[in-house]
Amino acid sequence: MKFNAFVKAIVAGLAISATASAQTKLVVKGSDTLGAKMVPQLAEKYKSNGNNVSFEIAAEGSSTCFTNLLAGTADFGMSSRAVKSSEKNNFASAGKDLVEHVAGIDMIAVIVNEANDVKELTKDQVKGIFTGTITDWSEVGGKAGEIKVFTRNTSSGTYKTFQKLAMDKVDYGKNSQKMAGNEQIAQEVAKDTNGIGYVGLAYAKKEGVAPAAVNGVLPEPKNASKYALSRNLYYYTVGQPSGEVKKFLTWAMTDKDAAKVIEKVGFIAPAAK
Repeated sequence: MKFNAFVKAIVAGLAISATASAQTKLVVKGSDTLGAKMVPQLAEKYKSNGNNVSFEIAAEGSSTCFTNLLAGTADFGMSSRAVKSSEKNNFASAGKDLVEHVAGIDMIAVIVNEANDVKELTKDQVKGIFTGTITDWSEVGGKAGEIKVFTRNTSSGTYKTFQKLAMDKVDYGKNSQKMAGNEQIAQEVAKDTNGIGYVGLAYAKKEGVAPAAVNGVLPEPKNASKYALSRNLYYYTVGQPSGEVKKFLTWAMTDKDAAKVIEKVGFIAPAAK
């Protein structure tokens, strides 16, 4: 009997130890702007600080933030735009409360090939180029040549935000080419001397491209309040976060270590304490 009790005690102790050391897994879905670099690097820093957490991150566009949260297939979401009224109504209809958290500030940089002489555009010229009413670089002071326009795809929050901030919600030109992410746009513009596109601030100085000033203001963190195409980045949760989600998001939005990661990637951190 004593032996059996001893064995049971050992088994119970092992079970408690296993539970204590069990790794929490956080599933994060949504924006490519946040999910390609910023959130993965935050996750690595968070884990290196001693937090026993694994992350599954799917960066497939801001729209997927809301579809996955609604379906219950993500612990929290990432979005480079604010939730739409129609999306918010979907949560309300399902009896779910969608909560918004500011993850940082981004500046949507208009980028051109580094060999292009045009390094400054007015906001009206940007609108004209992306809506298709301006089609040749000679119309904006450059060398003659057809402008090749690269944009994000329609599931991207950046696609919609740029359309709102830069184009007064006018439709994109029919000849614009849709890309899956920031990296792809930067690559295409770097390969094409007549190329132009837009990317999150973290991608504005990739090899082969150069950011263009808009209305005389370059997309740099110090110019966030003056740059015409600045925007908030967001995390979303269903209800107020709790447990490991709350712990991570609080750290990601307020800690100085997190702020350093966000700023190293190329965004502007929320107020750090």
